[in-house]
Amino acid sequence: MLKFIELTKRNLRIYFRDWGAIFFSLLSMFIVILLMVFFLGDMSIENVTELLSYSPGRDAAMDQKNAELLIFAWTCAGILSINAVTVTLAAYSGMIKDRVSGRLNAIYTSSANQFTITASYVAAAWVASVLVCILTLAIVEGIGVWKGMEWFSLAEHLKLIAMIMVNSFTYATFMYLLSHIAKSEGAWSGIGTVIGTLVGFFGGIYIPIGGLAEGVGNVMKCTPVIYGSSMFRKIMTDTALENTLAGIPREVINEYRIMMGIDLKIGSTDVSVWAEWWILLGCGILFLVLGAVLLWKTKKTDR
Repeated sequence: MLKFIELTKRNLRIYFRDWGAIFFSLLSMFIVILLMVFFLGDMSIENVTELLSYSPGRDAAMDQKNAELLIFAWTCAGILSINAVTVTLAAYSGMIKDRVSGRLNAIYTSSANQFTITASYVAAAWVASVLVCILTLAIVEGIGVWKGMEWFSLAEHLKLIAMIMVNSFTYATFMYLLSHIAKSEGAWSGIGTVIGTLVGFFGGIYIPIGGLAEGVGNVMKCTPVIYGSSMFRKIMTDTALENTLAGIPREVINEYRIMMGIDLKIGSTDVSVWAEWWILLGCGILFLVLGAVLLWKTKKTDR
């Protein structure tokens, strides 16, 4: 256990010392923010205010303010989801460098066994993601309160932290599985480029899932990213959604929640927040098992 802790600390230090890796792991977040500020945000806000305009006797200025807060919370929920993807991907850069430079072989000759060494990389990626996502949550919540949102309750904070932990676990194991493909730093960088480009789309952040063709939406539901986004949105948009759509028929609210990817359906079945939590946990366990199998096969081949 002591070896595991020391190796995990070493891997975390490597990640947090590399400012370039931290920046590029958060690049997708910056892109989402810029898109929402200059393009997609106004479009989404206009969709909400247009929906509200059909209800007579409403305060247009208040509706505009509430719509802005709703889209802000919706965007921040998506950011929390994609940060887990990009941070864990960047955290494994240290392992790829160790492998390419030959340091990993030197580590294998130490008293720590291969399982401990591998587990330390996965744990470091998970811890890095959890820390960055919690920091992100604190920042966006502070900005939201400054803009007029309410603080999340203690129960909501605990749920969000649990969601961050399971979401980060899913991608810590998924990136470990992908790391078996990369044989060079260039290959890992290429994988990062592809994933960084696609994650915002599959998370329903650039374009809400309800704005896409049904077939595309079904493909998105085959990835864990959309479930992470939906999971965070259910909690983070709850109060803002009720304030914004107060007085609107429940059927319209339900349709809006589905269109924006706050609620998901598989067939005719509603996917609850805890079902999404278990889906992500199950995916994480599956990726971990597959990664362990690949490690065992690689070790067997090396012999």
